[in-house]
Amino acid sequence: MNRKKIVAGNWKMNTLYSDAIALAGNILAKTSAFKDIEKIIFPPFPFINDVAILLQSQPGFYTGAQNCSSFEKGAFTGEVSAPMLKSIGANYVLIGHSERRAYFKEDAKTLSLKIEQAFQAGLNVVYCFGEALAERKSGVHQRIVKTQLQEILSVMPQDKISDLVLAYEPVWAIGTGETATPPQAQDMHAFVRNCLVELFNKEVAEQIPILYGGSCNARNARELFNCPDVDGGLIGGASLNADEFSEIVKSF
Repeated sequence: MNRKKIVAGNWKMNTLYSDAIALAGNILAKTSAFKDIEKIIFPPFPFINDVAILLQSQPGFYTGAQNCSSFEKGAFTGEVSAPMLKSIGANYVLIGHSERRAYFKEDAKTLSLKIEQAFQAGLNVVYCFGEALAERKSGVHQRIVKTQLQEILSVMPQDKISDLVLAYEPVWAIGTGETATPPQAQDMHAFVRNCLVELFNKEVAEQIPILYGGSCNARNARELFNCPDVDGGLIGGASLNADEFSEIVKSF
């Protein structure tokens, strides 16, 4: 089955307004010819609307938010709801990123509520998961990953599967310069695919894109993307450079 090929750029808490618009414009100029590759840009909250306006009429380009509230509306000062994000042009939202889990203690219940809010608002979800270094070294990494998938996907409506993208993040490889080797990445992605077969069925499992999200860059993207179960990348630091991001897009 031909799954979507995706390169997503998570800018995290980087760029000022002028930088963000320039960066989005440069990425658009350098990668617009690759219409069969889905490009998703996740800028900081204040810049989503203008980045969305810049990208919305361009084939293969989408804008996302890095997080959303687990509540639809109400007295939750500082929160940003999924309907708000949808109203300003967001197409996607990241849920469960390792930094949200680690720094903001987001647990399975919270993540499940956020995914529910996102789907109700009409957003697509990129659900992130992955193991820490100690968990990999102790040999429990597959059990950790399977739990992170089961606790969210086992309660997810099957009619929302087409709105879901998975992103495997080996936490030990984020921002460290370390990267899972292609065999390590393929091994885990194949394991995830098998978990999806158990949770749903083989047909559904073959539909869901699984991105690699651990220090993917222009030097290693081609080898990683050649793995049969790696459908693209969730790119961090390298997405802040239009030249490097475009090289990653060209790596398929």
